Amino acid sequence: MTSIFNVVARYRTKPGTTEEVLGHLEKMAAQTREEPGNISYEFFRGVEDDRKIVILESYHTAEDFDVHRQSQHFLTIGAIHIIPELEARTVSTYVTANNPAEAP
Repeated sequence: MTSIFNVVARYRTKPGTTEEVLGHLEKMAAQTREEPGNISYEFFRGVEDDRKIVILESYHTAEDFDVHRQSQHFLTIGAIHIIPELEARTVSTYVTANNPAEAP
């Protein structure tokens, strides 16, 4: 059984920067989805706290995620334009089966 490498990133933007960060995430998402090792890249803005953003990413392998983190768009859009506008940032990784057992 093959597994999928998943990433959950949680951001809290600095006051007044959320719209700017979301604009940069649109660009990041579009370019990341073009990476051969990427399966999906989605992000969501918090309802109760609109400065919170959750990003859900899936890759074929952990190595594909490493390639993403060294990509030109991550190094420019992510490292230069997004990360400096964050008050807090956590990144967690998970492995899931791509063929989960069917429910009874």
